[in-house]
Amino acid sequence: MRLALIVSLLVLGMFALAVRAAMDEPIPEFSDELLQDAEMIALGEQIWQEQCRACHGRAAYPGKAPKLKPSRYTPEFVYHRVTWGFRGMPGWKDIYDERERMAVTIYVLSDRFSP
Repeated sequence: MRLALIVSLLVLGMFALAVRAAMDEPIPEFSDELLQDAEMIALGEQIWQEQCRACHGRAAYPGKAPKLKPSRYTPEFVYHRVTWGFRGMPGWKDIYDERERMAVTIYVLSDRFSP
């Protein structure tokens, strides 16, 4: 019985380390040029309309998700939240690839962003 408990704790510890290592994955660089890339902004807007707007958009019922305040955000902050989620928001790492998550980040920070 004691051995099974020790093995279970070791397995859980290894799992926790793997999860932590994945979350320490580097955040891509967002150059000024990339933040102005029209193709990335358009891709981010498409994903926003299909996936994000339902919770963060003006038509979302009150309290579903917070209103975004892009002027307060850095690209790294937005990318991290899109990738790993926060509180009730799921992370999208397993759904969207890095380029798509970068595109959402770039769109949210762009002048074209409209919740």
